[in-house]
Order: sequence, then structure tokens, then C-alpha cells
Amino acid sequence: MSAAPDLLDLRLLFVTGKGGVGKTTVAAGLSQLAAEHGKRVLVCEVDAKGDVTSLFEAPPTDFTPREIAPGVWSMSMDTEASLREYLKLQLRIPVVGRIGPLAKAFDFVATAAPGVREILTVGKLCWEVRESHYDLVIVDAPASGHIIGQLAAPQAINDLVKVGLIRSQTDWMLDILSDARQTGLVAVCTPEEMPVSETLELVTRVREETTVRMSAVVINRVLPELFGQREEEIFEQLRAPDVERVLSDRAGGTVTPVLEAARLAVTMRRTRSAHMQRLQAGLPEGLPVLLLPYLFARSFGARTTRQVAHALGEELGL
Repeated sequence: MSAAPDLLDLRLLFVTGKGGVGKTTVAAGLSQLAAEHGKRVLVCEVDAKGDVTSLFEAPPTDFTPREIAPGVWSMSMDTEASLREYLKLQLRIPVVGRIGPLAKAFDFVATAAPGVREILTVGKLCWEVRESHYDLVIVDAPASGHIIGQLAAPQAINDLVKVGLIRSQTDWMLDILSDARQTGLVAVCTPEEMPVSETLELVTRVREETTVRMSAVVINRVLPELFGQREEEIFEQLRAPDVERVLSDRAGGTVTPVLEAARLAVTMRRTRSAHMQRLQAGLPEGLPVLLLPYLFARSFGARTTRQVAHALGEELGL
């Protein structure tokens, strides 16, 4: 598996994946890793659930970035706040309080013209990159089923609007998104059938429908190989009824749960290995694949975020 040594040299990094595969955990781990290597990092949570900050054991954030760990700032996306900021910075229109009627008009336009709402999200992220407020902007992006619309929004607006201020705004956004030296996308999946299928589909759609480069695929929750072939053969021999009965007698209790657990561990490892092989076979040649071990933890916080950062650092050769 090839590594991605330039991942932290990017300026804008989107992290996506099927719901439940750990994309937020990976986004937090990458943020921690980048900060440990001297980067000033902004991690943006698009769905505003507060999961990113909980991984740093910090309170939820809003649209205004706040430092949640040394070198790591966090913000939650708010399209209305993004519109207000755009009007103030780009059009020099002062906006006080809620936008009111303008917000209603925006909702109408956003419904009628797909891509308008997404452009406020991706535009804010690209603006942070252009203004160099941070060394690296990491985006806890929408799930893989929705990320394409966000990444393709500037091009969609460009196809609709040929001249004027809006066209010029989307032009510079596209310049950033299309520059593989600045922008990348990391897809997170687990070694299971549906996440692998969605990841393979995502990689194809990103290539065909957007101008953003896939930077890496992270396979999360990889189980350790506990037993070799010789150990597996021994466990099978121990499962013979007569042998298992003797073992139980000498152990002072049944050993069946132990033997069943060993068989389950082997079965799960083999099944997941098969899914990993299918994923790697379907990915473009040269696309880095990073492996993250299964963390057997009851809860996730700053400690596990550091563990993920350490594992990612090892995979990246840092």
C-alpha cells in the first residue's frame, strides 16, 4: 500500500465517507496530526453536530472559529452566517442581525437553483484558504452520498452564469478546488461490503463529476491478525467434542465460549480482509490507502484522537 506523504502539505482537505465509518474521527485525527507537526489547522464541521469538538473534549463551536486544542481551531458551518459574511466582505453590504427577507429570498433561490446553498459552504472554505488564515483547512464533509454536489457546486454555477461578479467568484473557487497541490479529498470506509461499494462508487464519481483530486482512502477499524494458520488449526482440533470435554473438565468450567470467540475472530478477520482486497483491486493505481486499527474503546475523546493521529502518522511515514 502506498502512502500519502504530501497529505499535510495541502491547504484544503475534505474528509468524507458513508455514515458511521468514522469520517469525523479521521478528520479529528488528521487535525491533531497536522497541529503536532506545527500546522495552524482549522477543522470545519459541515453538519454542525458537535462531534468534532467532542473528540477534543471541547464544547461545540459555531460559525466563529475557536481554538479547541493547541494549534487546532474549529467552526461549524452555517449557510446564513456564510451569506452574511459574503455580503459584508464581497459586496460591502452591512448586515445587522438576521437577514430576514433576504434570507427568505435566498431560500427561494437556493431551492430553484441547485448549487447555491452548497456554494456558500465551499466558498467559505475556499475563502479561508485564499486568505491564508490557516495552514490547513480540514473539512468534516457530508457523507459520501452528498459530497459530490458540494464539490461540484462552483462548476454548476459557472455553467449557469457566464459573466459578472458571481462568475468571477466561482472562478477563483474552482482554481483552488482544481489545484491538486492545494486541495484533496480523503474517503473513509470500513472493511465491510456496503462501505467498500460506496467508496468505489465515490472514487469514480469524484473523477467524472468534479475537479477535485482523490488524495487517499482510509480503511478504518482494521482488526489485528491474532492467530496464524497453525494456531487456527490447533483451535479446530480443540473443538473436537472429546477434546473440548476434557479441557472443560480440567479448566473447571466450559471452554466453549473461548473457542467460539477464537473462531469468530478468525472469521471476522478473513471476511474483512476479503473486502479490503476488493477495495484495493477497484481503486485507481497509485491512490494511497491508509489503515487504521480497530480501537477497542468504550468512548472517544482526546486520548483516542491522539491514538488515531499517531496511527495516521505511522501510515504517512511521519
